Amino acid sequence: MLLENEKGQFKLAAIDMGTNSFHMVISEVLPDGGFIVVDRAKDMIRIGENSITTKMLSEEAMVKGLQSLKTLKKLATERGVDNHHVIAYATSAIREAKNGERFLDMINREVGIKTKLISGVEEARLIYLGVRDAIDIGDKNALMFDIGGGSLEIIFGDGKTPFLLESKKLGVARMLERFVTTDPISTKERHLLQQYYEVNLQSIAEYLKENPPEMFIGSSGTIENIAKMIFNMSGNGEYGRLNNRVFTKKEFSTLVKKVLEMDSSERLELNGLDEKRVDLIVPGLILTCTLFNLFNVDKLMISESALREGMVIDYLLNHVEAYRKTHEYLDVRRKSVIELAQRFQWDKTHSFHVAKLATRLFDQLKSLHKVPDTYRDLLEYAGLLHNIGCFISMTGHHKHSFYIILNGGLRGFSPEEIQIIANTVRYHRKSLPNLKHPNFKSLSVEHRQVIKRLSVFLRLANALDRGHRQTIQDIVVDEHGKMIHLNLRAIKDPEIEVWEFNREKQWLESLYKRKLQIDVELIK
Repeated sequence: MLLENEKGQFKLAAIDMGTNSFHMVISEVLPDGGFIVVDRAKDMIRIGENSITTKMLSEEAMVKGLQSLKTLKKLATERGVDNHHVIAYATSAIREAKNGERFLDMINREVGIKTKLISGVEEARLIYLGVRDAIDIGDKNALMFDIGGGSLEIIFGDGKTPFLLESKKLGVARMLERFVTTDPISTKERHLLQQYYEVNLQSIAEYLKENPPEMFIGSSGTIENIAKMIFNMSGNGEYGRLNNRVFTKKEFSTLVKKVLEMDSSERLELNGLDEKRVDLIVPGLILTCTLFNLFNVDKLMISESALREGMVIDYLLNHVEAYRKTHEYLDVRRKSVIELAQRFQWDKTHSFHVAKLATRLFDQLKSLHKVPDTYRDLLEYAGLLHNIGCFISMTGHHKHSFYIILNGGLRGFSPEEIQIIANTVRYHRKSLPNLKHPNFKSLSVEHRQVIKRLSVFLRLANALDRGHRQTIQDIVVDEHGKMIHLNLRAIKDPEIEVWEFNREKQWLESLYKRKLQIDVELIK
């Protein structure tokens, strides 16, 4: 049941009050119910430090927490968020502390933010909403885990439904306080910690034997720090966005062996490790190692979205009717592409038409181009995004579109897939792919070949809607030896489209050593 029916465009700030860090994400909610993240902030105050055994938040920690929330609220206000659109949820350390309710009363009085204590299972549900908005799970069975300071949330489900929601008191701050006294960690403490993890996770391991996951997804600062260290070790230090990136069990095992032999001063020198996690990373590595071994993880995909993004989505599902109607079951990739396009005031009708014509060419020339079907969707998305750079300037808009796509925060795509979409758009007009261009030269040989083929289809499809009138409704292709015949089915004389097509067809003819011949069939 909708609590209220928000309308129009507004901004929403969601604050996740975790055991280690307070995180805030500010989102702009669009009139159609979609949203885009416009700002993020993080304050690693470790409010739960030393509270695991005492079950009390220290006075010093509460003062730091209040100051942090005042700062975050001020930032939200300056970014145009109304006070009633600031939501804050408290998790493990605060919900377990005997003085947790007192701290929430202090927040209400001194900061003016209404906060909510959520259970571990509710935390897992919200994490699921955040992850499925960032990763294209579809109908696969996915195991998701989020390593926090006080708890570990484990979710098993597909892109529509979570089948298992679990919260275990195995967070890194809790385990550091309880088990780790040596630096580097001793073999005895490591084995003791590992055994504790295994005992507490055994029931989930038994469940997964009967319900084997098809993909594994990790979220949280611990997982992100692990990924950054791995990518630096492998020479991929320029990692940029982590979302949808993957590291393997072999890569992880190499990191674990190296890092657990170090003391804290040596760990401080590691590229990719947040200095405030220099001690927390030890139980984090051992927990992740246990998860890999116990759940038979061969490779782990990273989600940059988790609890706070889930808080935004949950708010929209309960308050914005337009969002609830259209986003109950997500096609993450398409949703993300369309949201990006809307941000840059796209020509929606033209873009959908170009995407349709490009994929028609792709489908009918499979025997010629031999590009795997897995790239078809990327061509379609390139068609939808090819003109968004016009928002900046018509001049060089293909280059502007390229930059926007690379930096627009597309969700559900690997970094390589985003590169393919962006480069296909980059070469839909003007110059062809060229090794003199750094953006093209840096790609793998396979991806260069794919982009050459996809960009030609997009170039021709764009030509066939040169007047932005959708005159040509369909294309029927017929191959005869060295000749490709295109029957253009048009609703009126497509003179301008034929003129532009004849200017561009040479690129396909040169690529495939075929001649293109067209005729026009007028249809009602």
